[in-house]
Amino acid sequence: MGTVHARSMDPLPMHGRDMGVHPDDMIEVQEAEHETKQEVLENKDVVVQHVNIEGLGRTKEDLLGYEISEVFDAKNLIDVMKKSHIARQKLLRLGIFKEVEVVIDTSDGADALPNGLDVTFEVTEMKRLTGSYNTMVGNNEGSMVLGVKLPNVFGRAEKLTFQFSYGTKETSYGLSFFKPQPGNFERNLALNLYKVTGQFPWSSLKETDRGVSTELNFPLWRTNHTLKWEGVWRELGCLARSASFAVREESGHTLKSALSHTMSIDTRNSAIFPKKGALLRINQELAGYTGGDASFLKEDFELQVNRRLVWDSVLSASLWGGCLLPIGGRPSSIADRFYLGGPTSVRGFGMYSIGPQSEGDYLGGEAYWAGGLHLYTPLPFRPGRGGFGDLFRTHFFLNAGNLCNLNYGEGPRAHLQKLAECIRWSYGAGIVLRLANIARLELNYCIPMGVQSGDRICDGVQFGAGIRFL
Repeated sequence: MGTVHARSMDPLPMHGRDMGVHPDDMIEVQEAEHETKQEVLENKDVVVQHVNIEGLGRTKEDLLGYEISEVFDAKNLIDVMKKSHIARQKLLRLGIFKEVEVVIDTSDGADALPNGLDVTFEVTEMKRLTGSYNTMVGNNEGSMVLGVKLPNVFGRAEKLTFQFSYGTKETSYGLSFFKPQPGNFERNLALNLYKVTGQFPWSSLKETDRGVSTELNFPLWRTNHTLKWEGVWRELGCLARSASFAVREESGHTLKSALSHTMSIDTRNSAIFPKKGALLRINQELAGYTGGDASFLKEDFELQVNRRLVWDSVLSASLWGGCLLPIGGRPSSIADRFYLGGPTSVRGFGMYSIGPQSEGDYLGGEAYWAGGLHLYTPLPFRPGRGGFGDLFRTHFFLNAGNLCNLNYGEGPRAHLQKLAECIRWSYGAGIVLRLANIARLELNYCIPMGVQSGDRICDGVQFGAGIRFL
C-alpha cells in the first residue's frame, strides 16, 4: 500500500555529473519524464472512497462535511490533490485549526476498489483560550491591541472575542460574537458590545460611544453585502478650554439608532498596492427610524480603478463622494458629518481641515466629493528588486475635492454648483511603503492649491499612515 503526501509530489533534484549525462540532455529527459508522469496522473481514473478527519475534539463533524464534500467529485489524482488543497484552505479559513495536513492513500479493506483512494485530513485544533498582542495602523493614527479569543465555542466555528485597544487618538474595548453559516463562511452574523473614546483635535472635540450592534454579512452574485443595526449612546465634550461656541453647543448626550447597508465589488489584486482591478463601495445609513435623537439619511460611495502600464508602473484613479440629509427638521450632529483633508485624502492640507469651521475648529460638512489621479512606479534603478525593494513605490499624485453644507430646498443644480465652487486641489510626489498587506506609509512633498480662507495647509513634506487612501 502506497502513501502520497500532497506537499511532496515535486521530482527530486538531479545533477548531470552524478547521472553521467550532459546537463542539457538531463533537462530534456526531466521534461519528458515530467510530461509523461503528468499525463498518467491526469488520465488515470480514480475514485475517492473515503474522506477521514483525524484529530477532532470539540468540533462537530457536520460542520466540516460542507468544506470537504467536493473531494469526492475528483476524477483523477491531480484533481484529488487540487480539491484536497482547496478543502484544506477552507478548513484553515474557519479559524478553529492550528494545522491541517492532507494524506492521500490507496483504499484498503473488503470494499476497496483497484483505483480507490482514501483522503485523510489530520487536524490540530486551536486551544480553547488564546491571547494576542499586536499593533494596528489606522488613518494617520496607531494603536496597541490586546485580545482574548475563545475559538470554536460551541463546536461550529463560533468565536467569542474580547479586545482592548489603546491608541494615539482612540481608546476602546469591546466584546464580539461571530457565527458563520455552515457551508458558507462568507455568510455570517456578528454581535458587538463596545465602548470607544476618541479625540478629534481638529474640532477640539472628544467623544465617548457606548453601543451595541449586530451585522449580517453575505455575498450576492459578484457583490458582498453588510446589513447592520447599531444603537449607541454618545457623549460629546470639549477637548480644550479654547473650543469654539459651535463645538460647545454640540456637547452633551445623544442616542443614535441606525440601520445601514454596504455593498462592495472588489476585483483588485491587492488592497494596498493594486496593479489592476477596480473597487466600488456604496453605503447607505438611515438614523432615527428605529428611535434615538439623531435623524438623517446618509449616502456615500468610493470608486477606484487601477491600470498597469509599461515598466511595472500603475495608473490609479479614485473618486469619493457623499451627502447627509437631516430628517424631521433636526440639525445634523458634528459626529455624523463628513470630513475632508489630510495625507489620506486631499494631500497638502491639514487633517480634516477643509470646509466649514468656527474659530479654528472644523465642523464638518453635509456633502463632499474628492478625486485623485496617481502614478505609481518602482524605485529608480530598482534597488532590492525581488525583495525588500518591492515594498516601496514612487508616487506622483493630483488630488482635488470640496466639502460644504447644502440648502436642500434649492434643488440639484444649485447643489452641484456649490460643490463645484472653491475647489481645493494639490499635486506632488513622494515615496510609498507597504506594511504587509494591511496598511501603507506615505512621505510626500505636497503643493496645495485653491486654498480658501480658514483652510489649514501643509505646504511641503507630509507624512501619512493608514489603510484607506484617496
